[in-house]
Formats: sequence, C-alpha cells, structure tokens
Amino acid sequence: MKALDLFRYPLWLADLLAGGKSFKNNGIIGSEWLNQRGLHVKRMAFAERMADLRRARLNRFLDAEDREFFATNGYVLKHNALPTLTFKRLLEELETTTFRAWEMKQGGTVTRFTPLPPKVLAGLPALSDAVNLPAFQGGLRYCASVDGDPIVFMHTVLTDPADDKRDPQTFFHSDTFQPTAKAWLFLKDVEPEDGPFNYVPGSHRLTRARRDWEFRQSLSAAKHKNGHHAAGSFRITEADLEEMGLPAPIAMNVPANTLVVADTHGFHARGRSSRPALRLGLYGSLRKSAFMPFSPPDPLLLPGLRGRQAEFYVALQSMSAKMKGKKPALIDVGELKVTAPAVR
Repeated sequence: MKALDLFRYPLWLADLLAGGKSFKNNGIIGSEWLNQRGLHVKRMAFAERMADLRRARLNRFLDAEDREFFATNGYVLKHNALPTLTFKRLLEELETTTFRAWEMKQGGTVTRFTPLPPKVLAGLPALSDAVNLPAFQGGLRYCASVDGDPIVFMHTVLTDPADDKRDPQTFFHSDTFQPTAKAWLFLKDVEPEDGPFNYVPGSHRLTRARRDWEFRQSLSAAKHKNGHHAAGSFRITEADLEEMGLPAPIAMNVPANTLVVADTHGFHARGRSSRPALRLGLYGSLRKSAFMPFSPPDPLLLPGLRGRQAEFYVALQSMSAKMKGKKPALIDVGELKVTAPAVR
C-alpha cells in the first residue's frame, strides 16, 4: 500500500457505494484480496436484486409481452416504432437541418454525437415526437430499472473497413457490473454489411456460469492490458460465451423505424462492417444508482434540466479534458447535417 492510498480510501469507498466500476482507478473495487472473498460478484448479485425490485414498480413503461420478452432475452425490439407519417416527416427534418455535433474516433469508426436539447427540438416537431416516444423513453426506464431522464443524442456511426485499426466496440463486452440500458431508434435500414448491433440473448442475468467467469475476471482486472476491461467494461471472447452456455449473438439487421432497447450489462458488440457504411439512429442511454431498492426522484427531470443531459455531458467532457491538459475524446466538429461525411 502506498501512503497516499490512505487519503484515497474515503473517495474509493464513496465510489464503491455510488456504483463505481473501475478496477484500475479504485483500490477497493480492484483489490485482488477483496475480490477473492467475493466483493465483485456480491456487488453484481445485490445490484441485480435491487434492479428487479425497482423494475417491478415500473411496469407502466412497457407492455406485458415486451416485459416477458425482455426478462428472457435482455432486450426489446419493436418494428414500425413511429407512425409512418411522423417517420417520413422526421427524415425530411433531418435532411434540411444542420446541427452542432461532436465526433469520436475509435479504430476505423467515427461516431458522431448530436445533442438534442429542448431548444433544438423546438422547431422540429417530428424529431421531438421521436425523442418523446413512449416506447423509447419508457423502454429505457424499464430496462434500466429507474424512472430517470435519459441522455439522448442523434447517433451517426461511420465505418471504414479500409482503416484496419480495430474499433474496441466490436469486441463483445458488458458495459458495467449493474443493469443499464441503451436504446437505438434506427432511421436507416441496417444491413449485415453495415456492422449492426449484436446482442447475446439472456446474457443480462447473473447465472452460475456468469458468476464464475466474473469472479475470475475480478482477480486480475485492475492490471488487465485492455484499458476498457480494467475500467470495468469486461471484454469476453466468443469461446467464453459458448462455454457459459449462452446462445449465439443476434445481429440487429433491421429495417428503418425499428427500435431496440437493451440491457447493456448483457454482452454485446458493434458488428464489423464489410463496406464503408453509415448507421443513423436516435440514441438513448440511462444508468443510475445500482443499490437503491426504489427509483428515487431524478432532479434532471425538473423544468430547465429535463432533456439537457447530452448538452451537459459534452460540456463536462470538454472541461475535464482541459483541466487534465488532454485532448478530449469528443471533438466539436461544428454545424453539419447528421449524414455528412466524417470530419475526424
């Protein structure tokens, strides 16, 4: 133990209790001695029990058929999510509007994030209807097991197979140790060649096989050579998935106007595209406290704050990078259309 660690322990403990996930940045979460005694897997089991308690009170957000499908598979899929006329008008709005956007490059993939705060949606009624679609908002709340305000972006994924540096999102992984939700309302057809979202059905539950695998990972995660893995977003091989007794991944090759909401605590990956491709969708993400037995009031739902998480997120990322003297992962690329070629 380093002398400085004595001063870090209160911060590490607070992070542990608040739902922190990084093994490399938290000496308690990453402790081999504590994980030998079950710290990580016990946190997972407790978080799952609390999520089940919260979710049981959120049935109003998802119909019975979708709840049953989600319980088994860990995701929800709905075709023709928006009424036909609304969807047509939404595409027209996107074709004629420029938005301020930020881009992130990972391997041969550029992901463009376009915040959609209320001031942007004010003049775009069809896009506003999509953001506020009950299946989108409610699906995120139910799958995340919390009645909170999700972060929402227009999400443009531009892939170039000629860039042979592999995108880290194309390795199967779990986002974190606790149930969490992401949603995509796909606005273009997604073909197999375009690198579709892949999900392993049933991998959102802490089975005996997953518990054993997570236990083994927790003993060495803090020193793992893969930075994402060490930060608590565990990477897994397809051989390990098969050994765990899980079914083959489902590739979301879906037509436009399809909504997918998934618990990304389950194993998933971005497919590898075999051609230059553009995947366009409305994207939402929601994750709150792991250990509460009920869904507490979310202050971000208050007037003036609701719908602005994406705006706050990019500002926080920029400020954090500036304070650390580093280049931000998200680069402001100015005003452009959501389908414009990548700037980065």
